Amino acid sequence: MKCLIAIIACLILVSCSKEKNKPVGKSSGGQIIGAGATFPYPIYSKWFYEFAKINPEAKINYQSIGSGGGIRQITEGTVDFGASDSPMSKDDIAKANSKNNNKIIHIPTVIGAIVLTYNIPGINESINLSGDVISDIYLGNIKKWNDPKIKKDNPNVNLPDKDILVTYRTDGSGTTYVFTDYLGKVSDEWKSKVGVAKDVRFPVGQGGKGNEGVTGIVKQMEYSIGYVELIYALQNKLNFAKVKNSEGEFISPALESLTIAAAGSVEEIPDDLRQSITNAKGKGAYPISSYTYILIYENQKDVIKGKILKEFLQWALSDGGKFAKNLGYAPLPDQVIQKANSKIAGIRY
Repeated sequence: MKCLIAIIACLILVSCSKEKNKPVGKSSGGQIIGAGATFPYPIYSKWFYEFAKINPEAKINYQSIGSGGGIRQITEGTVDFGASDSPMSKDDIAKANSKNNNKIIHIPTVIGAIVLTYNIPGINESINLSGDVISDIYLGNIKKWNDPKIKKDNPNVNLPDKDILVTYRTDGSGTTYVFTDYLGKVSDEWKSKVGVAKDVRFPVGQGGKGNEGVTGIVKQMEYSIGYVELIYALQNKLNFAKVKNSEGEFISPALESLTIAAAGSVEEIPDDLRQSITNAKGKGAYPISSYTYILIYENQKDVIKGKILKEFLQWALSDGGKFAKNLGYAPLPDQVIQKANSKIAGIRY
């Protein structure tokens, strides 16, 4: 009998040892699925590809469906993580926490820029646009490219007597949230008539789905203007404007100007890391800048997926930062990285 017990105990130990050393991801039941913002899609795609070289079991599939879709799907629990440029509202967070009996956390990943891209034949330089002019264009108050308000900030540019074709996002979009958040800060008329949200009723213009859709319209339609994430304008070789900041400077989006926008308010970032940095203070700050977030539950129900996601986030905020610059994003300030890492450390699986 003692011999039989010893044999059974030995078999159990061997079985446990094999389970402990099983390769990560083999029992996860498929890929890790994420969905949400189109704004960070280029950098996330790069990150998932590079991280898979380090951990071949990290099969992460990201669906670029817009921030509204990302928030909706993480709330419903149909994805392993969501992504949004606009932080979730307190009501959205409470709904998600209650529905899943779990705490959702915001992890900022990079800083990006929303640019005003345009297609004006014969004009290849960056034109200057102030906040009140951008607001008036999207309110329908300014209809022509040679409007006196635009000409005032561009005295040496031969602006045409052509109608402006306004384009905007039709889907629930963090890009729209950041854009309207900026306009709400620089224009009382915009704030009262249109408001700040992921999905607003634009008074004029033509809609496109995703950053890709708006970029496609601007690329094809002469005399058009649209708001998109910087990398989409760069990849499609579209012109984009210098935007007037709170210091009265016309600033082009670049690594330095995005970093300055975040640095000006880093001391005020709340514990939950949800913060707007549009129209930030500081010389050289680009005014339509934003953090973008990965949304993830603190308690991961799948051990394998939870372990991979936690390791991925830690890698993204360290080694992953080196890939940001070439894709038009700025890495997070050190203080924000420290706060984000403390949130990641609290993820359990």
